[in-house]
Amino acid sequence: MELIQGFVDLVLHLDRHLLELVGTYGVWIYAILFLIVFCETGLVVTPFLPGDSLLFVAGTVAATGAMDVHTLVLLLILAGVLGNSVNYAVGRWVGPRVFRLEDSWLFKRAYLERTHAYFERYGGTTIVITRFIPIVRTYAPFAAGIGGMTYWRFSLFNVIGAVLWVAGLTYAGYFFGNLPLIKNNLSLVIIGIIIVSVAPAIVEFARHKLRAGGVTGD
Repeated sequence: MELIQGFVDLVLHLDRHLLELVGTYGVWIYAILFLIVFCETGLVVTPFLPGDSLLFVAGTVAATGAMDVHTLVLLLILAGVLGNSVNYAVGRWVGPRVFRLEDSWLFKRAYLERTHAYFERYGGTTIVITRFIPIVRTYAPFAAGIGGMTYWRFSLFNVIGAVLWVAGLTYAGYFFGNLPLIKNNLSLVIIGIIIVSVAPAIVEFARHKLRAGGVTGD
């Protein structure tokens, strides 16, 4: 319970904790933020790390002069690109091994073939859009790798998505985060960012449930 409370406090008061980290580690804060973004996007076991809110608050802190915002944006774009690339590579390595498996209750070869077809057709848009959806953005490149999405195609949209995601949220924090209205209600702003980020996934899940319910009702 204390661990959960500590994590919630970290997320809701990122500005306070980030300022403390800057004061403690100085220039090493760039490496710390790089590592967090890399892990959040590159390791399927760490989708719970802060992403959208971290970028916004990092921009807010940079506006105080504690960090150079342009250096920060470039490094975090690189972290996002590398994270997704690692995730894709792991999925690509897993994919051929899964293809060799016989059909079972857990694995259906047809599902993998559909995944491949989906990512070849819609994968570029998916990679970009899911950058803005927590948890989903961690698994999308992994699924793209398993589905065998063409590497050059994945790489192109990986970079586009990282630039839009990192630059958009970080510069938003830099230019607007220290406005009195936002600064005095930053916890509410962070909650709002989280809600807006997860809303598409919740809406899609609800639609899926409604469609499934409609089919069952017939």
